[in-house]
Amino acid sequence: MLLYLLALGFLFLGALVSLISWRHPAWARIFAPVSVILGSLLALPPVLSALLGKEIPLLELPWSLPFGSLTMRLDPLSALFALPILVVSALAALYGIGYFSPIPKRGNLSLYWFNFSTLVVSMLVVITARNGLLFLLAWELMSLSSFFLVLFEKDDAMVRRAGWTYLIATHIGTAFLLVFFLLLGARSGGTLDFGAFTGSALLPGTAGVAFLLAMVGFGTKAGFMPLHVWLPEAHPAAPSNVSALMSGVMIKTGIYGLVRSLTFLGTPAPWWGWVLLAVGAFSGVLGVLFALAQHDLKRLLAYHSVENIGIIALGLGLGVFGLSCHNPPLICLGCAGGPFHVVNHALFKSLLFLGAGSVLHSAGTREIDILGGLLKRMPTTGTTFLIGSVATCGLPPLSGFASAFMISLASLGSPSMKGGASTAGFLVIGSLALIGGLAVACFTKAFGVIFLGEPRSEEADGAHETGKLMRFPLLVLAGFCAVLGLTGPLVLKALAPVIAVVAGSGREALPFPYEGAAALWKITGASLAGALLLALLLFIRSRLMAGRNVTAAPTWDCGYIAPTAKMQYTASSFADPITRLFRPLLRTRKRFTPPSGLFPSSSSFSTETSDLSRDWLFEPMFGSIERFLSRFRRIQHGRLNLYILCILLTLVALLLWKLR
Repeated sequence: MLLYLLALGFLFLGALVSLISWRHPAWARIFAPVSVILGSLLALPPVLSALLGKEIPLLELPWSLPFGSLTMRLDPLSALFALPILVVSALAALYGIGYFSPIPKRGNLSLYWFNFSTLVVSMLVVITARNGLLFLLAWELMSLSSFFLVLFEKDDAMVRRAGWTYLIATHIGTAFLLVFFLLLGARSGGTLDFGAFTGSALLPGTAGVAFLLAMVGFGTKAGFMPLHVWLPEAHPAAPSNVSALMSGVMIKTGIYGLVRSLTFLGTPAPWWGWVLLAVGAFSGVLGVLFALAQHDLKRLLAYHSVENIGIIALGLGLGVFGLSCHNPPLICLGCAGGPFHVVNHALFKSLLFLGAGSVLHSAGTREIDILGGLLKRMPTTGTTFLIGSVATCGLPPLSGFASAFMISLASLGSPSMKGGASTAGFLVIGSLALIGGLAVACFTKAFGVIFLGEPRSEEADGAHETGKLMRFPLLVLAGFCAVLGLTGPLVLKALAPVIAVVAGSGREALPFPYEGAAALWKITGASLAGALLLALLLFIRSRLMAGRNVTAAPTWDCGYIAPTAKMQYTASSFADPITRLFRPLLRTRKRFTPPSGLFPSSSSFSTETSDLSRDWLFEPMFGSIERFLSRFRRIQHGRLNLYILCILLTLVALLLWKLR
């Protein structure tokens, strides 16, 4: 549709203007965000139309290179992933205007907005591409633009390390995707057009290999454990609105690619579902455990992204089980719960990262242990952060509960089935229960230590609420979390076209799970009634307290004559009893200085938890790759004539290959 292509053109224009205005970064700070916002608004009508079931061909042109034609198309599955991209991109761009005011001393703001707009364009092309080569080109552009965004403050050594870790990890995934598409192309007559990929052309063994390649290639971008190693490094290093964009929507392109690949491979084997469930349970449980052990707010949120990706994988795993055994209710709930959680996670995780950015912008630190008392100083940020925390914990009546409930319904229905589906159901429901409980503990720690109590440092004491441009996106995202949570059954019914795409053209008439929708309505209604009752009681209290003298006093005295903020729980002390139970998995190191003497003056307690996947798997692998590639440095000899010769030989080789 013309509007979608016009939106892409508008976004590209914003990127181009940002690039040529490098001497005037103030121009880029205004023009680029405005172009992202207007481009997102232009793309909304065709995306909503496609989400309702209307397939919209965007572009079909002859492809002058090998491997098929240049084709872009919007179907319900693409539209489902495009919708949060548009919403989060627009709000993150608006947030960035206030976040980068005044213009930062570190980092080139023009290049920043160029890469920001390029990232949005590339994500929209990724989910609409219908040719493997076009998909990989957009995928690479998405990876490179996000890499440069992570390196915005490249003077910091930790930022550079995070950027290079991300670049290496994402290109390892891209290598698997290249093999994946070449395998499908070889079985489809040498074309990489998605329309030519059919499961009937693949032998069962070949389809299984292709599935594993897709799991690794797309799973690296999505953040499946143990392929997540880049995620807790890159998200804290990037600017907060970029963290919201990467965690909220960019990593979902990995989920999109995985789901799209399932439509290429025919009827799945049952073991595919087991792989998804095992990866989902592993990622979900360990993700939330590592989040609980973190004391850097953005790193904590990054690990929670790993947890939620695990929940999505659990839903998809049940859907794959349903497809393998032709069970319509399981297909409907599994293939709806996972994608619905994609949308929900995009909203509440973007909200939380933007809230963390507001805390960093106001207090100047992300360290949870030295914050405190921010709710009184930043009421809007604190309240919206609480809403996002409740949503990510999967508590009613907010959005995170609705999608997790759908996945739970699928798992509760599977024990009535024969074979391994019963075991799968128990695995999912047990994993969700454990993940939910640990998530509640984690965000109780985060919200309680950061926003409640008394300030633990001068930075926290001097914090103040951010400007309107930074608060407005928080309020919008919090509103979306509430609306989607209250309308969960309606969303489930609206996802029918998406389910039909995932399940295959022969399964459009899947039965709607009315019993599950009715149960969701009851739980949501009861939760809403409780929330309204609480609001009424608070209103009555405020009216009764009107006109009375209220004395302000510290909220933490614990019976002491002269209490101090240091007597409060820290993130380390709060999480220690729980992390101690999982010490064999976390390998948490403690630093404890006990009080001594008759009149002790000080004591301290802190913990540190490193990522075992990074320490034991990826750092040795990255070191080996670095040593191997260092042998090819002699190619960079600086002789222009030899570079031209290499280009010429490459072109001749391509010509001969084309003419064969």
